[in-house]
Amino acid sequence: MRYFFLQTDLLDKSTGFATKFFNSAIGYAPKIIGAILFYVIGSWIIGRLSIVLSKTLTAKKIDLSLQSFLVSFFKIICLILLVITIFGILGVDTSSFAALIVGAGVAIGSALNGTLGNFAGGVMMLIFKPFKIGDIIEAQGITGTVIEQGVFNTTLLAPDNKTIILPNGPLSTGVITNFNTHGNLRVDLTIAIAPDVPVEKARAVAVQAMLQHPKVLNEPKPEVSVLKVADGMTTLAIRPYTTQADYWSVYFGVQELVKTAFDTNGIAGPIPHRVIIQK
Repeated sequence: MRYFFLQTDLLDKSTGFATKFFNSAIGYAPKIIGAILFYVIGSWIIGRLSIVLSKTLTAKKIDLSLQSFLVSFFKIICLILLVITIFGILGVDTSSFAALIVGAGVAIGSALNGTLGNFAGGVMMLIFKPFKIGDIIEAQGITGTVIEQGVFNTTLLAPDNKTIILPNGPLSTGVITNFNTHGNLRVDLTIAIAPDVPVEKARAVAVQAMLQHPKVLNEPKPEVSVLKVADGMTTLAIRPYTTQADYWSVYFGVQELVKTAFDTNGIAGPIPHRVIIQK
């Protein structure tokens, strides 16, 4: 008899639990259905927005590596927000999720301070394009040809064939001189002569010497101007024009041609002198 009552009590408890579970499931069903629908619709919208973003970046000719990163980053952020919203629909307190994400963001930002700065600089330069692959630039005290432009670093090839890697953070916030923006390049050189040498004679000899270089352009015509008269010398600005590919050939070759021409035509260079004051 006692066993019978024990079985009856267990049956009643099981029935009560099943009834409560069934009632809870029925009450919770709209939230579950709503969460599923929200996920399906949200995923579809994220996919469509990602396609639109990819097409927009392609139309603006953004670097392919940056395109892939931005689209992936956009998807991840949207999916995180979608999951948090779904938890909210299901009745879960999402404030803890928000605090966790903020905390993780602060920790990652502190750990990757310099790296994030380089990344931000790389993104800005890939978007605004102050230079492109193959351009000759001067930045951070370095002059060279851009051979690779990444998200974190930019690689230059120096005239002495050295590879120089510049972090994009300082590069993006500093002064960048692009020698290729307006087509043909002007090569800026200086050479000093004795102060008693007629400027017109030196100019004529220098221009003729520059035009002997096979890579110097006839148009625009090479220029020779007085840059400074001081310290017992006249400093001339020697400015031939050439193409991007021949910049360094002209840079070094013209100096030798002008120096040789000056020697041949008796145009003396400055004579170093020192003034001694005796007390």
